[in-house]
Amino acid sequence: MAKTMTIDGNTAAAHVAYAFSDVAAIYPITPSSPMAEVADEWAANGRTNLFGQKVRIAEMQSEAGAAGAVHGSLKAGALTTTFTASQGLLLMIPNMYKISGELLPGVFHVSARALAYHALSIFGDHSDVMGCRQTGFAMLSSASVQEVMDLALVTHLSAIKASVPFVHFFDGFRTSHEVQKIEAIDYEDMGKLLDYDAVAAFRARALNPEHPHLSGSAQNPDIYFQNREACNTRYMAVPAIVEHYMEEVGKLTGRHYNLFDYVGAPDADRVIISMGSSCDVVEEAIDYLNARGEKLGLIKVRLYRPFRADKLLAALPATCKKIAVLDRTKECGSQGEPLYQDVVNAFAEAGRFDVKIIGGRYGLGSKEFTPSMVKAVYDELKKDDAKPRFTVGIVDDVTNLSLPVTEQVNAAPEGTIACKFYGLGSDGTVGANKNSIKIIGDHTDMYAQGYFAYDSKKSGGFTVSHLRFGKKPIQSPYLIDAADFVACHNASYVTRYDVTEGIKEGGTFLLNSEWTLEEMEHELPAKMKNAIAKNHLKFYNIDAVKLAKEVGMGNRINTIMQSAFFKLANVIPADQAIEYMKAAAKKSYAKKGEDVVARNYAAIDAGANAIVEINYPESWATTTEGAVVKPVTDDPYFTQFISPILAQNGDKLPVSIMSPDGSVPTGTTKYEKRGIAVDVPAWIPENCIQCNQCSLVCPHACIRPVLVKDEDNAPETFVTKPATGKELAGYKFRMQLSPLDCTGCGNCVDVCPAKTKALKMVPLHTVQETEGANWDFAAKLPERELDMNKYTVKNSQFLKPLFEFSGACAGCGETPYIKLITQLFGDRMIIANATGCTSIYGGSAPTVPYTTNEKGHGPAWANSLFEDNAEFGFGINLGTKQRRAHVAELVEKLIAVDYCDADLKAAGKEWLENMDDAEGSKKAAAKLVAELEASVDPDLTGTQWEEAWLKNGKKCPCEACTLGREVLANKDLLVKKSIWIFGGDGWAYDIGYGGLDHVLAMDEDVNVLVVDTEVYSNTGGQSSKATPTGSVAKFAAAGKRTSKKDLGMMAMSYGYVYVAKVCMGANQQQLVKALAEAEAYKGPSLIIAYAPCINHGLKVKEGMGKSQAEAKKAVEAGYWQLYRYNPELTAQGKNPFTLDSKPATIPYREFIMGEVRYASLLAQFPEVADKLFDRAEHEAKDKYEYYKKLNDMQ
Repeated sequence: MAKTMTIDGNTAAAHVAYAFSDVAAIYPITPSSPMAEVADEWAANGRTNLFGQKVRIAEMQSEAGAAGAVHGSLKAGALTTTFTASQGLLLMIPNMYKISGELLPGVFHVSARALAYHALSIFGDHSDVMGCRQTGFAMLSSASVQEVMDLALVTHLSAIKASVPFVHFFDGFRTSHEVQKIEAIDYEDMGKLLDYDAVAAFRARALNPEHPHLSGSAQNPDIYFQNREACNTRYMAVPAIVEHYMEEVGKLTGRHYNLFDYVGAPDADRVIISMGSSCDVVEEAIDYLNARGEKLGLIKVRLYRPFRADKLLAALPATCKKIAVLDRTKECGSQGEPLYQDVVNAFAEAGRFDVKIIGGRYGLGSKEFTPSMVKAVYDELKKDDAKPRFTVGIVDDVTNLSLPVTEQVNAAPEGTIACKFYGLGSDGTVGANKNSIKIIGDHTDMYAQGYFAYDSKKSGGFTVSHLRFGKKPIQSPYLIDAADFVACHNASYVTRYDVTEGIKEGGTFLLNSEWTLEEMEHELPAKMKNAIAKNHLKFYNIDAVKLAKEVGMGNRINTIMQSAFFKLANVIPADQAIEYMKAAAKKSYAKKGEDVVARNYAAIDAGANAIVEINYPESWATTTEGAVVKPVTDDPYFTQFISPILAQNGDKLPVSIMSPDGSVPTGTTKYEKRGIAVDVPAWIPENCIQCNQCSLVCPHACIRPVLVKDEDNAPETFVTKPATGKELAGYKFRMQLSPLDCTGCGNCVDVCPAKTKALKMVPLHTVQETEGANWDFAAKLPERELDMNKYTVKNSQFLKPLFEFSGACAGCGETPYIKLITQLFGDRMIIANATGCTSIYGGSAPTVPYTTNEKGHGPAWANSLFEDNAEFGFGINLGTKQRRAHVAELVEKLIAVDYCDADLKAAGKEWLENMDDAEGSKKAAAKLVAELEASVDPDLTGTQWEEAWLKNGKKCPCEACTLGREVLANKDLLVKKSIWIFGGDGWAYDIGYGGLDHVLAMDEDVNVLVVDTEVYSNTGGQSSKATPTGSVAKFAAAGKRTSKKDLGMMAMSYGYVYVAKVCMGANQQQLVKALAEAEAYKGPSLIIAYAPCINHGLKVKEGMGKSQAEAKKAVEAGYWQLYRYNPELTAQGKNPFTLDSKPATIPYREFIMGEVRYASLLAQFPEVADKLFDRAEHEAKDKYEYYKKLNDMQ
């Protein structure tokens, strides 16, 4: 009997790739990263391939590097693979031409993903793989998790036999992350199919001085063309080889494949041609529609390159008269998308003009594709005037290409149980549901499917888990729209999302809340109560937050909610499910101690036993009373664009509402008011010393010092105390919270230095109304222009943060730095942001955390790519500098005009003298604009020119007025711009280092902020060259064996780059001083900022609520050093290097053992850990001593 596994598509691909590979050269990119991660884990734990070796996993600095390494490894005779997607695949294209040209049997497994056009999308479509169809790689497509297992095997076998490289692709997220119960193929059976002679022949071609040859020569026009054609027979043989191995795999598994597979009515009149996960949707739909009298079919494209037209035509029923070709990509300006053009060409060359062929786009960026949409395509094919080009799944009210979806089709097999779970990112809901699928899949004969939808927030974002179970195979790669069971794990969702939409009559609804039935009368919206009663739902409540605290689980409610699900859903007997859960908990947490296991057991029991059935009244069916969400603004942009997206209704927005270039306004996160915190800080004024440290460290800018005067007429609830400091005489002080924007991390409370804390955490609901009103009052107060030095910790916090309420994780170590920079320089900032955490929480639709001051000035932000951010920022600087130089030329010409007004001349001269000074240019620009507006054209009032020119819409043609108007047209360039380049360590140390190094070397006035988490945080915690010795990260499962790169010292080697290494948690004033010096420096500056991350696994019970304290420990232990290197001091005859941290005051190991990324290595590989930790400690001490020598130099 075949062995079953409950796994996702990425794991299925990796399972096969590992068997056939000697080497995997990789680089992390969503959604392909898990393929390399599991391969790395398998290698770390001793798993061997078909040749009896552990696979060598090598993480490179970029996908370009990975492709180069794949090429080199193949040339050395090692079977080599890689895993990638999207922009990463594009970076590999140059090497792909080489690999195919040299007929090397490499395999690229691609979780196909959208490309960054007008905006980045991490979600699935075929834009990336379609950009590779000309490289010479054969291309094989899989439509489901099971197919990934089967066709990955076909791919590797075929590549080796044909000696041609392959791209094996499947839909990103929809297949890569979908969890399915499938039949696995074991390595012994794979080995039986491998052509070992072909492997030997490949290895014999390897570069080797024992039998040398030259590869990669330069050729002249006399022979290049002929040589290019010499590979034709190899490619002509590929389809037959693939067919052969499809047949062999079919014999082995009972699952049969062809180059083009037809399913549907044998006498179909209408046929869809598609590839990828859409094939399962179409197949499910045609089974449903054909059972109701239709005659429909589908051709699944398996081998896309080489494209065998004769095989396509042979698969088509003779009765077919109309075809719709579906492409999951868009090619602007083409006659049609790639698959459509291939199909049209196949029919044209065969003289088949009797079949009408239309083409359409679907599913871009993981846009839903459902059976209802399939029916819309078949309905369009019925028409005599069917659209030759169409889209489906959207409303295109601009070019009117979209097909209307008029009928809902529920094509899922009878008996399928559908369940939806609404959770909060990092609350464990997704992990618990993956565990539930595994329990059901591994312990029953039922089929199981799981898919997990996310927004772009980091932890704390919106998640929906979609689980299906049934006795029949599940071919439903789309979201659940008709559920038997719905669980809402966060009570704040009841007013923000329609969580009961689509629940079936008599279905089960489970809510996690602290409410009684009486409280639900006013806490639940009327629409939800209507749905519950009208659909006769079985309604249950559980106070999982309270239970989690009682059993010692903190805010982790996942285990409790999972247990409650098994108790209510009746998918398997509840008592069995609970035993399986406990066994899984013991396996997962045994290494963490019996107390951890015991707490999980208690949570499991609590979840099963604390469910309360809600016997709601019949009046709920018609009630109009309930919770009502007050609109936060009447801004049309919010109501028409942002609000529907926040309510998870973005799919319904039409094309006409979109900005063609993807640009969006800033300052919109203030409208979200997510209310996701359980507890928030409350201010205790009598204890407050007004240091403002709580405001400084707040990752989300939701607690701020407020200065008020008596005449501001503050409400009674707005308690204040006299402000301290002579500059603040006449002001009253208050520390104000925005309760619905707070994520409840608690860092503000933790850093409060008052003898008795001036903040305490209280339940959100106890202060929400009062503090919400207080915040609204504070937000309307004028921004105070204070005559004080802004470059102190306290004073900086009286400046408005121009970065607020982002989607970063609670306790994030990165965002406080960004917030502070915007407070100091935000009104003149232009930011180039590398792709990564900083770009996702900084620039994810529909809301933007960057905002403006009361003058409407604030950071202008843009993202190009991951790999080119330094160059992108440098280009912004070049363009801005060049345009400002032109304005300077205009001003010089203007003040040189003899009859130019004297005051205008003085203002122009003052601006020219101060144009490159931050504050000086502000003051001078204001004077110049005022003089220009007073002097240009209006001076003609009362003259004969006024009537002849001005009143007839004409303008004065004199030289001074003409120049003045041009300067005014560019007045937004008069103030010196502060150019910043933001990114993480993955960008700065790895993929973008070459560009960063070059930009720093160019000696231009740009500022670089590197938020150093020591891992690739955005893609899930993979190792970078910033990862220190001994740290466990993905791709360093057995501990990092190499040292952390000293980026600062490398930059310092130029001698003219300002460099600072900072840590907010350890020395706040040093940070502020470094930022001030860096921005003022007239050359390149580099700030490297230590940023604790959720991936570090802080072991304290408060987790990331102690991120600032943890950062402080890093410096106290000598793990992270603080310094400033200021080249300006050299010119003054002073030492440019200043060491700002002291020798270690706490043991190095005490610090690292407080984080899972180090402690886990000791638990799993103790001997290795001891050696690496000792080495890491010595490295840290040596580094400090070296810095001290630099500091002591005269």
